[in-house]
Order: sequence, then structure tokens, then C-alpha cells
Amino acid sequence: MAVGGMTVETPAFDGRITLSVVITCIVAATSGLIFGYDIGVTGGVTTMPSFLEKFFPSILRKVMSTDRNNIYCVYDSQVLTLFTSSLYLAGLTSSLTASRVTAAFGRRNTMILGGFTFLVGGVLNAASENIEMLILGRIFLGIGVGFTNQAAPVYLSEVAPAKWRGAFNSGFQFFLSLGVLVAGCINYGSAKHPWGWRLSLGLAIVPAAIMAVGVLLISDSPTSLVQRNKIDQAKKALLRVRGSDTNVEPELQELIKWSHVSKANQQEPFVSIFRRQYRPHLVMAIAIPFFQQLTGINVVAFYSPNLFQSVGFGNDAALLSAIILGAVNLGSVLVSTTIVDRFGRRFLFIAGGIQMLVFQIAVAIVLAAMTGTHGEEKLSKGGAILVLGFMCLYAIGFGWSWGPLTWLIPSEIFPLQIRTTGQSISIAVNFLTTFILSQTFLTLLCRFKFGVFFFYGGWNLVMTIFIIFFFPETKGIPLDSMYTVWEKHWYWRRFVTTSEIKPST
Repeated sequence: MAVGGMTVETPAFDGRITLSVVITCIVAATSGLIFGYDIGVTGGVTTMPSFLEKFFPSILRKVMSTDRNNIYCVYDSQVLTLFTSSLYLAGLTSSLTASRVTAAFGRRNTMILGGFTFLVGGVLNAASENIEMLILGRIFLGIGVGFTNQAAPVYLSEVAPAKWRGAFNSGFQFFLSLGVLVAGCINYGSAKHPWGWRLSLGLAIVPAAIMAVGVLLISDSPTSLVQRNKIDQAKKALLRVRGSDTNVEPELQELIKWSHVSKANQQEPFVSIFRRQYRPHLVMAIAIPFFQQLTGINVVAFYSPNLFQSVGFGNDAALLSAIILGAVNLGSVLVSTTIVDRFGRRFLFIAGGIQMLVFQIAVAIVLAAMTGTHGEEKLSKGGAILVLGFMCLYAIGFGWSWGPLTWLIPSEIFPLQIRTTGQSISIAVNFLTTFILSQTFLTLLCRFKFGVFFFYGGWNLVMTIFIIFFFPETKGIPLDSMYTVWEKHWYWRRFVTTSEIKPST
């Protein structure tokens, strides 16, 4: 990299996979459990008769009615969707605050704070006696996931060896998907009990406790410790994750050098990130989480029980279908873990986008053919199974591509001085888009009917084209050498015309 006539090279440190780095990354990745559990639990709870009777009796009457003119409109209620979406509005706010907390107090402490805040939300939801308590509990849950979703992917990218960064970072999505699946199983088991919804919502404290206690047992990332001038602790953390028989001094000195560079160029991060040279980073931090949500996956995860029940599944079958979706999604994340560092990020983005597009169109066609243009007919048993099959193939496409990559990319592309800020913006965009889509999905389903899947399919086409033209490959590149991918890109090199940093003298 040329800087004022000088060339600065960033050496690659090919860290090996040690037992310590595996355990450390697994513990950090369990942060995804709390987010996944919440995603999976809400849709199932909102189909439980006891929950609807207590909080939404008018919806329960529509569910029980045999006289329905439009099967897609049964759950159309803005208050019901606010129960789901309020978490993401709170997460949006807390994720922006989290960047300063993460920089000042470290990635580890931010995850601990998020876990305990989530615990409070779980207790409030389980004890709720009115809508206000439900929403307040959701706000605490949102604050918790805002902190953990901001800190955990950054931690994973900083601790994992560069060669295996994609696989380790995919652990976050793995645990997120595991949380969705576990929530679906709990919903299925508790649905018939009058207190079942309290059990489902209250058990959110279990993954939060697992994560918070686990993170207490690991050290912060070496990068974060160096950034906060805790050099001795950073060396110990490096020795722990790289292996005690490894010479970590060169990597430590490199971290110290880049920390000095970061501080020498220190400006207000939320101002610096809008500089021209960071334009490609900022675009990716906004576009990738935005597009991920417009795949439609989270609203499907939130409302799949509602959707399946609307089109003809019984309550048990609807909850079971959500479990099946969660299981295939979890399996596909494991596929991503094994191939993301071999085939690269671009391949997974493009192939996954095409797969989701094909099967969303297939779902729309089956629904249109079998339920009528106005949704006046329920699906036959064969049609319902076909829809479930296509939705599973769609979920697989998401699970091995846009699911894990959306957490990975923003955490690995930013230079140190704006890394936590960039991750915060990415998470905030994710939460804002999720809030809007979750708040409007049931209304869209009511108005667009089967056409809602054409809507999301169109966005899958747009985002796949975006990746083809504008996303450079980032696999295997050390974090502090990531600037090279922009300097070589046909479009972004016009913005990154000078170095993002200046070497220390």
C-alpha cells in the first residue's frame, strides 16, 4: 500500500485452530442464541389460544370462526405486530449506543451487559398481565440483543484466525438458528397449556443466562485490549487463543502499531465513517443487512405459524411446520460453516440469492393456484405440504448464504478506528428494516396475499445483481489488510484513492 511514497505491508498471521480459540468463539457465538430464541418464539406464541384470549380476544374470534372470506387476513392487527416489532425498535436505539460502549469497555463486557438486560425482558414477558407489560419486556429484550448483536460478530472476527474467520463467525448464525429451532420446539410442547405462553416467553432467560455466564469465563479480544492500552492482558489473550507454544509477539506488535495509527487518526467515529475513503465500507454496512431482511426470512420466521395456520394447517401442524423450517435452516448454516472460507463470500451470496428467488416464486405460484386470487380457499393437504417443502428449500438458501454472511461482512471490512461504529450502523439498519417489515408483514399478507412472495422474490433479484457488480471477495484477508479489496475493485477504487491510514513513524 503506497502512502506518501512509502509502501506499508501488513503481514498475515496464519493462526492455527486451537482448543482455546474454538471454546472462546463458541462462547461468544452463543450470543446468537438469545436473538434466535426471540425470533422463533413470538410467532408460535401468537397462535396460542390462551395468549390470544388474554391479550387479543378479537383475533382469537377470527381464528375460531369458520366463516372467513380471506384466509390471509386472520392475524392482521397492528397491536399484535407491535408485540413482535417493538423489540427491533429498541434494538435499533441500543445498537447505536453500543458502539461507544464496545469501544470504551470492550466487546466482552458489552455482551455481558446485553445478556443481563435480556434476562430482565424475559422475566417481564413471562409475568405480563397486560399489553403494556408485554411491550416493556420486549423493549428490554431489544436493548439486550442490540448490545450483543453489535459486539459478538466483531469479537469473533478479531479472535478467529484470518484463514478461518468465516467459519468461526458463522457460529453466531448457527446459534441464532439453534435458538429459533429450540423456541419452536418449546412452543409446540407448551401450546396446549393455559400457561404455555408464559413458559415459552419466560424461558428466554435460559439462553441469556448461558451466554452471560459463559462470556464471564473468557477474555476480551486482543484487539480490544490493545485499543484500551491493556497490553499485558492482550498478550495473555493472544497466547490463550493462538497456543502457549506460539510466538505471538509479532502479531501483538502489529496490533499495537495499528492501534497507534487508529488513535493518531482519531476523529469522531460517526463523522469519520462518512468520509469519502470509507464510502464502500459504509455502503456495504447499510446495503447487506437491508437486503438480508428483504429476503423475507425474519418475517417468515416470526409469522410462519400464523401463515401456515391461515392457509389451512391446524395449530399443532402450524407449530410443527415452524420446527421443520428451523431445523433445515440450522442444517444449512452448518453447510455454510464448512464452505465459506473455501468458496468465498461472493459465491455464497449469489448462489443463495438465486435459490431463494426460485423458491419464493414457487411458493407464490402454488398459493395463487390453490387458494384463489382472493384467498377464498384453504390449501389442500398436498398443497400445504408442497408449500412447506418449497419454503424449506428457500430457508436452506438463506441459511448457507445471506444468514451468516450478514453478520460476518460488516465485522471484517472496517478498519479498527471505525470498526465498532460500522458494526453499530449495520445492526441498526438490520433492526430498522426488521421493525418496518415485521410491523407491516401481516398487513402486506392481507393485502397482497400470495403476491407478498413475489415482492420478496423481486428484492432477491435486486440484491443478487448488487453483489455481482459491487461486492469484492474478502475471504482469507487479514483485517488490517482489508483495504486492498477496495483498491482493486473496478468501482470502489475511485473512492479509495489514498490510504485509509498513515503509517506510524
